Amino acid sequence: MIYTVTFNPSLDYIVKLESFKEGAVNRSQGDQIFAGGKGINVSMVLNNLGIRNVALGFIGGFTGDEIEKRLQSLGCQTDFVKITGGISRINVKIKAVQESEVNGQGPEISMADQEKLFSKLALLKTGDTLVLAGSIPSSLPADTYEQIMKMLKDKGIRIIVDATGDLLKNVLKDQPFLIKPNKQELEEMFSVTIDSKEEMIAYAKKLKAMGAQNVLISLASEGALLLDEKGNIFEMKAPHGRLINSVGAGDSMVAGFIAGYEKNNDYQEALKMGIATGSASAFSKMLATQKEVKNLLESMK
Repeated sequence: MIYTVTFNPSLDYIVKLESFKEGAVNRSQGDQIFAGGKGINVSMVLNNLGIRNVALGFIGGFTGDEIEKRLQSLGCQTDFVKITGGISRINVKIKAVQESEVNGQGPEISMADQEKLFSKLALLKTGDTLVLAGSIPSSLPADTYEQIMKMLKDKGIRIIVDATGDLLKNVLKDQPFLIKPNKQELEEMFSVTIDSKEEMIAYAKKLKAMGAQNVLISLASEGALLLDEKGNIFEMKAPHGRLINSVGAGDSMVAGFIAGYEKNNDYQEALKMGIATGSASAFSKMLATQKEVKNLLESMK
C-alpha cells in the first residue's frame, strides 16, 4: 500500500479579480475551493491514476472536515488524525494582474496527536511506500521526519521525501528511497549556481553520497534527470504543451514516478511516467487525470 503524509493540510480559497486594490473593497469575479497540501496532491493524483493509497496527516475543526469530505468525494481513502486544538488552515490565493497569497499558520499539534500519527505509521508493512511531503508545522519537533524514518528504518518500506533545505538534508543519512529537488532547490542546498547538466549530475551524486538512494531532479519544462540507486543516469525531455497552472505539478511528478515504478520496478519507466504526469497537471486547470497522462505518454513515444 502507498501512504502519504501531509502535516499541515489546507483549504485553498482561490479568488479571481480583474485588479486588486489595497485598502479597498474588491469584488470577486469568481472563486474556487480545493483541498491543499503536497501529500494530499500526491494522493489525489495517484487516485486519478487508479493507484490505491491512504492519505494521512492532521486535520481539525470544520475546515478539516471539509478537507476530508472533498478527498473522499473524489474516491480517496483517508485516515487522518483529528485534532481538538484548532482548525485546519485556510490559504487565500488572489489571482489578479499580480498574484498574492495569504497562507494560514495552521493549528497546534500536541504530542498526543503526534503519537496517534506515529501509531498509524508503525502499522506499515514491508513493501509499502510512504511519501513525506511538505514543511513541518512549528508546533511539531523540527526532526519529525527523522523520527519517522528511524522508526521505520528496518521494516523494508520505501520512503519518499519531497522537502527542501535542512529538512531534506537532515534525512539523507537515513537513506530515503527517493528525493525530488528541482534545480533552484539544488542550488540553494549547496549555495551554488548550476550552469550545466554536468554540474547538476555532480550535485545529484553528492546527494546520493549523503544517503539518498535515488535522486530525481525536476527541470520544469525541460523534463527531469534521474540518478538511480545503481548510479545509472536517465534524462528525459518533457512533452510540449501550454503551461496553465504549475501548482501541484511537482507533486504530480512524484505520484507519476510512484505509479510508474509500481508497474514493474523500472526506473526509466518511472521517470517517463513522472514527467508525463507532472506535465499533465501543468497543462491543466486541475490535477492530472489518467486520460491526460495516457495522451502525453503516447506523444512521448
